[in-house]
Amino acid sequence: MSSESSVLYDAPGPKAIRRDRIYNIVFTLGFLALFGYLAYRMYQNGIFDERWLVLTDPPKGQSAGDVWHSLLARGLVATLTAAAIAAPIALLIGGSLSVVRRGATGRVLSGSAAVTTELARGLPVLLLMFLAKLVFGWSPLWSVVFGLVVYNAAVVAEILRAGLAALPKGQREAGLSIGLSPMRTTVLIELPQAVRIMLPALVSQLVVLLKDTSLGYIVGYQELLRVVKLNRDYFGDYYLVPLFFVGAIIYILINLSISRLAIWLEGRMRRSKHVAKKDDGSSAMHEGGAEAKRYAANTGYGTGGTPGP
Repeated sequence: MSSESSVLYDAPGPKAIRRDRIYNIVFTLGFLALFGYLAYRMYQNGIFDERWLVLTDPPKGQSAGDVWHSLLARGLVATLTAAAIAAPIALLIGGSLSVVRRGATGRVLSGSAAVTTELARGLPVLLLMFLAKLVFGWSPLWSVVFGLVVYNAAVVAEILRAGLAALPKGQREAGLSIGLSPMRTTVLIELPQAVRIMLPALVSQLVVLLKDTSLGYIVGYQELLRVVKLNRDYFGDYYLVPLFFVGAIIYILINLSISRLAIWLEGRMRRSKHVAKKDDGSSAMHEGGAEAKRYAANTGYGTGGTPGP
């Protein structure tokens, strides 16, 4: 173990390692047994019969290309379109709310951000979609985007607020000591660290946002789940299982791709961290202090906001 790494627990010994391996084997075998039992029950109920031909040789004069085109070119593209529009807007608004709530000097601004976050977080996504569709008269796409943005922006704001609150007080003091305003301290020093700390939670929320696009069928948006349902209605309930199985696999693959992208991004962020070092190679300060020192060096401002030499 390197001298820079630290753990909050003792390294496991041979008995603990052996016990963990036994537990892993037992739980793996139990999962495989459960999966095999479910597959056997499905086989007994006739799930694995000719109904799966709807994916390769569908009835009613349709071709496999027609089915897959509707699932991928219509449903999947519509799902990704709504998520791609809503995700960056939700992240931007959520980040802005957390910054205002943390860095605003006046209670009016910080209080307004807190009230907005709590109200938006307490409203169901489906209700927000109905509001945009029935009250504002927006198209199905923008009704879905509106509901996703409002709710997820509030959740993102709470996630980042927790990340900001978890930082040591010295991070904020370092920025204020060189003359930065509370708002600039939050944006330049605290927020980058909060994003790095809360990245897993942010990715989880993006996965939730993607899955919540399935609520769009209520307001007439033809996303993936609605296209699956339309195919089921056209071909009949007999083909329900294979169609919904394909839809579930598509959702799982997309979410796994997002998770893998987040893992890659987190590793890249860790490799790009710049921490000031002492002569002996140990860390001289927390990252926030390093950020503050670099800002002072680049802007010519020293401690107390006075220009440095």
